[in-house]
Amino acid sequence: RALSPRPAVAVRCQEGQLVVTVSRDLFGTGRPVRAAELSLGTASCPPLSPNPAQAFVTFVAALHECGSTLQVTADSLIYRTTLFYKPTRSGNPLIVRATPAEVPIECHYPRRSNVSSGAVHPTWAPFRSTVAAEERLRFSLRLMDDEWSRERLSHGFQLGDSLRFQADVTSEGHVPLRLFVDQCVATATPDRGSSPRYAFIDRGGCLVDSRAEETGSAFVSPRPRPESLRFQVDAFKFAGDAGNLLYISCHLRVSPAAEAPNPWNKACSFSKASGLWAPLEGTAAICSCCDIGSCPSP
Repeated sequence: RALSPRPAVAVRCQEGQLVVTVSRDLFGTGRPVRAAELSLGTASCPPLSPNPAQAFVTFVAALHECGSTLQVTADSLIYRTTLFYKPTRSGNPLIVRATPAEVPIECHYPRRSNVSSGAVHPTWAPFRSTVAAEERLRFSLRLMDDEWSRERLSHGFQLGDSLRFQADVTSEGHVPLRLFVDQCVATATPDRGSSPRYAFIDRGGCLVDSRAEETGSAFVSPRPRPESLRFQVDAFKFAGDAGNLLYISCHLRVSPAAEAPNPWNKACSFSKASGLWAPLEGTAAICSCCDIGSCPSP
């Protein structure tokens, strides 16, 4: 069969969303598929209200919506989702007239420079959209003085002191970003997997140490700017450990600044006054998994 001059599936990877256009004649057989048989992602997002007169069906979704996944590599932010075709059963349950299909979709964004939209025409195999880059993202985590005005010169603390951390990402030339701290782990050795081990931020942005009694640990509001995040933790040491050193490792991550905080991108502290988890940004619902411990993975 001769190839159609237009692709069956066309995708545009934009700064904060992707647009998927699907030909109703998906398989080039001359028999159009129904819009209701098409969905995007594991969340089964439906297309825009279709016009029966049009030969195409269109999906528009934010990069983090519809059950898409995000992979962060050394050079790229990779959003993955899937276009699903699930044909309805015919009137006769003994026969099948159509086969389900899945079209994998990927949008690749460099971790440096600008991102601009451009038409990308995927095939039935995964595709990649790459844009020229100028500067890599640079992450930092610093201990700050009591006024948060400069980096703390001394790294020595007494029990009862507060450790003030500021996480930053340098993102000049990049689409505006918001920084999150998914996890921070304290260990007695440089090996973050060693024991004893205390994850005082965990579950994708829950400051679990703020749940402990008689602590003032919390994320600090407001942020200095979207690409910075401050939090303080009461000084501690491991019981029975005669050493005087703590090694702290944190996992920092960014999302587009235009993207609203959600259960994947959050900064939650426990409020002892209300007895509830409170987000630095967004609604309280995004922190509901902090006590349950079943927060979705980013």
